[in-house]
Amino acid sequence: MPDSPRPGEEARGHRFCLVAARFNEAYVVRLVSAAAELLARHGAAEGDLETVWVPGSLELPLACRWAAASGRFDAVLAFGVILRGETEHFRLVADNAAHGLARVSLDTGVPVLNGVLAAHHAGQVADRTGGVHGNRGAEVALAAIRMAQLRRQMERR
Repeated sequence: MPDSPRPGEEARGHRFCLVAARFNEAYVVRLVSAAAELLARHGAAEGDLETVWVPGSLELPLACRWAAASGRFDAVLAFGVILRGETEHFRLVADNAAHGLARVSLDTGVPVLNGVLAAHHAGQVADRTGGVHGNRGAEVALAAIRMAQLRRQMERR
């Protein structure tokens, strides 16, 4: 991932809400931190970022709806980590969170980016929160910048 923004990847002038689930918080903090760092590197001022915490990934869609409906944000980024336990409950949580986030984005017209990781074991999460596969938080932040830029361009037409 480049250190300096390419055209269309400037966060300056946009406001972002990062909505994060406290469940598996140690991993979620890594995602949120990487997202905030990338947004800052791409020009977002500290005052253009707001982070809110919810209990778990199932609560992400509603909090994202509140953020999107507020009219204060150009994009909303949702972060959570769901680890498989002994049952398939993790799949239900991941599926419902993903469907809810997509619905919020479509219903409000505000980009809502899905940074929820669903994994079979902690090693997979570690690999995607700063390990061998990078950090999904930074990837989601870059997508949020691109979508905020695109939305602004489309609204000007």
